[in-house]
Amino acid sequence: MDCRFSHIRDWIFDLDNCLYPASTGLFSLIDERMGAYIERLLGCNAEEAKRVQKAHFHAHGTTLAGLMKEHDVDPHDFLADVHDIPLDRVQFDERLARLLPQLPGRRLVFTNGDAPYARRVLEAIGVESHFDELHDIHASELRPKPDPHGYALLCERLGIDPLHALLADDMIQNLVPAKQLGMTTVWVDNGSERGNHGYGVGIADLRVSDVGEWLESILGNEDDE
Repeated sequence: MDCRFSHIRDWIFDLDNCLYPASTGLFSLIDERMGAYIERLLGCNAEEAKRVQKAHFHAHGTTLAGLMKEHDVDPHDFLADVHDIPLDRVQFDERLARLLPQLPGRRLVFTNGDAPYARRVLEAIGVESHFDELHDIHASELRPKPDPHGYALLCERLGIDPLHALLADDMIQNLVPAKQLGMTTVWVDNGSERGNHGYGVGIADLRVSDVGEWLESILGNEDDE
């Protein structure tokens, strides 16, 4: 194990565009369903729905947060609808499935999605059984990353000491609250929309492009012994 990470007891990972590459394009399917949902909600055309969707995403962190605040949308209805997508684009990741169990300590998922969707994706990747806990948008009381409230609830609920925890996320802005808490931060820079938004020196302790490749580099050749 790379000595830089010898103090880590809790390995926390974002899900979408982090445990699988942004190039998979899964979020484009969710985007389409979000657009269709907003069209029905507001009775507008596709162009206006896209404008509303992105405006909420940029202003509130997630489209859902904006829709809840400005249109009183039921989060359970919204999440069930937009996450009803096929997962054939998500491929089994043999390397990730092999390396995750080698990490010392707990392996956790911290996502702005909901638990049913997250578990479906983790199963598609082939790593669902390798995670100890899942903290979703409902566990964050519907206050998505990077709202510090969700991070506080994560640490409280799971008994995490931030000084002995690491967060890997594809959105640099989502690492800011983690860094402020004292967590080790890893930016998975793999092409996510606005992934570098809010970038600043010192926010990310490490910048990687692929989680599996990074884990292989810090774990060495233990899997080959």
